[in-house]
Amino acid sequence: MVDLILLRHGRTDWNAARRIQGQSDSQLDPLGHAQAEAVAPVLAALAPDVLWASDSDRARDTASYVAAACGLTPRFDQRLREYSLGHREGLYHHEFEAEAPEEYAEFVRANWDAVDGAEKQSEVAARMTDALAEAAAAVPADGTALVVSHGAAIRTAVAAMLGWPSEDALTVHGMDNCGWAVLRRRTPDARWRLHAYNRTVPIRSL
Repeated sequence: MVDLILLRHGRTDWNAARRIQGQSDSQLDPLGHAQAEAVAPVLAALAPDVLWASDSDRARDTASYVAAACGLTPRFDQRLREYSLGHREGLYHHEFEAEAPEEYAEFVRANWDAVDGAEKQSEVAARMTDALAEAAAAVPADGTALVVSHGAAIRTAVAAMLGWPSEDALTVHGMDNCGWAVLRRRTPDARWRLHAYNRTVPIRSL
């Protein structure tokens, strides 16, 4: 049996300011650091065997807390990045809405295929599932792989790993900062099953 834990990064300065991130780098803010510090020992108690992470700054910084708590060296992989959102990255939400209200409405609905210049859901699903399959294969029997990634990318990956139709991914709520999901597979040829989604560690706002 293999567990696959998918952790979203902590809150960033861009999250707090409501800026569109995509694959642009942004930094954990004080609350994001506190979230990462709080979640690290909880995940360490699950005894992960390997730690993989997106190479984006916010994921790397979150992974550093987990790595310290788990005694693991993270492997960084660009396939675990967030959706690329093209020329919309860096815009504040109100700027995006003012420039393209219909497109922004689709963005808010999580239909990012409708965002001009954005990476397609099928592309994100393919690269994420490839990386997650490799991470899962890197652990021993009855092992656990811990992966630090991004909210929309995780939502897309969960749906893809469970074999859901792509449109059903839009029915899943976005992951909170430092929330995590757990997928479990009993044998290498078995289907993945969802055992938890958006678990969080309560923390006082700073």
